[in-house]
Order: sequence, then C-alpha cells, then structure tokens
Amino acid sequence: MHDIGAAKFDVHRAGEYERQSRIGLAGYEACHELAACMLAASLGDGPRHVLVVGAGGTGQEVQSIGGLQPAWRFTAVDPSPPMLEQAIARLHASGLADRTTSVSGHVRDIPLDTRFDAATVIGVLHHVQGTEAQMDLLRSVADRLPSGAPLVLAGNAHAYASRPLLLKAWAQRWRMFGAGPDEVQAKLGKILHGADPPASEWHALQMLAAAGFGRAERFFSSLFWTAWITFRN
Repeated sequence: MHDIGAAKFDVHRAGEYERQSRIGLAGYEACHELAACMLAASLGDGPRHVLVVGAGGTGQEVQSIGGLQPAWRFTAVDPSPPMLEQAIARLHASGLADRTTSVSGHVRDIPLDTRFDAATVIGVLHHVQGTEAQMDLLRSVADRLPSGAPLVLAGNAHAYASRPLLLKAWAQRWRMFGAGPDEVQAKLGKILHGADPPASEWHALQMLAAAGFGRAERFFSSLFWTAWITFRN
C-alpha cells in the first residue's frame, strides 16, 4: 500500500497546509520553480503530459510547471479528497484547471498502459510509511514512464535524529514565524512521529536505482529537504 497519509491530510490539515508548507520548507517556491526549469530543460517546449503525485494542497507543481510550459497538461493524483479539492480550486483561480485531470486516489489506480512524459513526487515520499511502501510507490511511477522520461523527486531525505543541528535550526525556523516554545515542540513532535523519510540521501538514491531510475542529479536542498531529477532506465 502506498497510502501517502490520506487520513492525516484531513480538512483541517488541508486548510493550514499552504502556510505550514512554506514555513517547514524554506525555499518552497524556489524548489517548485527549479523543478519546472529542470523538466523544461530535459523535455523541451512541445506538448507533454506530466504525472503529479501528491498534488493536493497548493497544486504548486502544476502552477509552476504550467506557467512555464503552456503546452503541457497534467494528471494530478492525491488520496486525500480535501487536499485535492483545495488544489483544484487553486488551479481554477490560476487558469490551469482545464489542463489538469484529477485522480482522487493513488498512482496504482491509473491504468498500467497509461504513459506520461514525466512525473513529480514532491513532498510525498517521507509521508509514506516504510521502505517497502515507498519502493512500491516509486515502482508504480516507473511503470507509467517510458525509458528516458524524467522524474523530479523531492522531500526530506535524512533520518531526523541523525542531524541534530538541522533539527534545532528547523525549530528556529518555526520560532522565526511566531511560534512559541510549546508550539515549536508540538510541531517537532508531529514531524518526528508523523513522517518516515529515507535514512539518508544515499538511501534515497539507492531506492531510485532499485525502482528503475538512474542519472540522478541534485538541484536543490534546504535543511533535511533534497530535490533530484532522475530518469527512467
């Protein structure tokens, strides 16, 4: 099962996601903008179809890529109905909804014979519990991409306890945006117990290789977060 926390991303979480995600990831917009640039550099300007995994909340992947590439269209997948509905509302407001097909569910719900020109898995993998389920998700994406197709994988890629200074800096990031001591501790507790990132960047790259991807190139990092572009073998 590659459930990326549908129950966790309920109506309340969807409502706070836009602000929280930008505090939790310093450089939120920059990561998405660079992901769009990396995909455009890899695929050129012709019509393309991009699979966006875990698109709910902001729909930022579609907004960033779609704004740069007017001929591209998207399939946005998310298992949380409130998160997906919120993302589609944002895409209506930005004029991108007519280029986006939404799937309320998982990648496995998309027919295997469907082929995409590229895919994004941004801010998703560390919400999937366990290496087996994470591998299942990556393989499901790989199964729907032809050889040479790019994937942008981005998310937290270190065991939190392994980087104590980064964890302290993360706490300061929340404090910078007005959180008091109790709120900071509550947020760190939620992060430590509610997510399961790869143990290290090396482990994340090993998972990509085992799922059928190669030529990974890192293009962005911020505290625990790392973003790569990689290509289907």
